[in-house]
Amino acid sequence: MKNFSKLALLALFIASGTFVTSCSDDDKAAEPASLYAKLGGTTMVADPNNPGQMIEQGRLSYRSVVDSTITLIVSDIVVGAEGNLGEHFAPVISEALSGNATNVAILSDNLTDFFSANTGGGATNVYTGLDMVTAHDPAQNPRMGKKSNDAEYDKFIGYVGAAAGLNGVTDPVLIGEVVAVLESLRAPIVQE
Repeated sequence: MKNFSKLALLALFIASGTFVTSCSDDDKAAEPASLYAKLGGTTMVADPNNPGQMIEQGRLSYRSVVDSTITLIVSDIVVGAEGNLGEHFAPVISEALSGNATNVAILSDNLTDFFSANTGGGATNVYTGLDMVTAHDPAQNPRMGKKSNDAEYDKFIGYVGAAAGLNGVTDPVLIGEVVAVLESLRAPIVQE
């Protein structure tokens, strides 16, 4: 995880310099592509989960990584791996294991909405879920099993990195940008 943290800091440092731009029309063409655009942007593609429907490639990229992350976490829980994140997702996972995948689908949609909306997805991608503090506090959100600590959040970031790789996102600079987004959320999410 230390390599991810160093990469995240480097990406955050690089990204911080790219956000200082002027507002003139001439400069808009020179603005760096958003993370959402780098993951496919607004190009419409066939939605593999919904035959006959189209989805923005950027949103599909996020959804694919989110769903793979959820699968990795569930797999870790099922095999009882040491330090698994099961307690955090216990309410949602127990429902899914009993055949009710509704809250897993909601979790996937919320995470996909959040990342799409906050990384340049534009007006078609809106996050209307809970703020990060409330979403990760079991006292305020019954879908969260326990509060997170830094080690658990590091493990989650590792799952996201592995899920990105499983979905063809292997460019270290791009992964660094994703990690930087996750690192920017550490303070409100890690509450222990």
